[in-house]
Amino acid sequence: MRALPEGIRYLPGYFERDRQQALLDNIRQVVVDAPLFQPRMPKTGKPMSVRMTNCGSLGWVTDKERGYRYQAQHPETGEPWPAIPDQLLDLWRDVAGCEKMPEACLVNFYTDSARMGLHQDKDEQDLQSPVVSVSLGDTCLFRVGGCERSDPTTSFKLSSGDVVVLGGEGRLAYHGVDRIYPATSTLFKNGGRINLTLRRVTI
Repeated sequence: MRALPEGIRYLPGYFERDRQQALLDNIRQVVVDAPLFQPRMPKTGKPMSVRMTNCGSLGWVTDKERGYRYQAQHPETGEPWPAIPDQLLDLWRDVAGCEKMPEACLVNFYTDSARMGLHQDKDEQDLQSPVVSVSLGDTCLFRVGGCERSDPTTSFKLSSGDVVVLGGEGRLAYHGVDRIYPATSTLFKNGGRINLTLRRVTI
């Protein structure tokens, strides 16, 4: 693997199997309280290939009419998002190097065919605090570059329990998921991958 861009840290195997299972149990309860929904691209209304939900005081959503944004309620139920699990708050304290706590945790569910194109996480007011990402379930091929779309990229596999931190000069690095490797984890009975992304939104 090529050297990662400045400010990006890869922490393989951060969560051992029993801690992955405990975290998954907590996320399943989040999904009960805030069901997965199909986000849609601004303007075109094209559905994204992932389903998603959120936990925390704010949640990231997107639709044709209003585009990318954070809001305090689930877009379909109108209910507040459930709280971020303590395990994830502990992770933030351990790796973020930031006194301000996360306000949002985006939960993305990937099927075998789901992808996530190269993008920046830039819908937050606070771009000084890092983005902390957790992988659960099947392995994916993760791609990351620089802060310009044209910058060179490097790709590596993320396995269940791995953590990636985008901070400092790498806070606005372009990144995405090129593919999912089916049946590479037994954490989910029927396969799939969940990505949890912790973010501070307000300044």
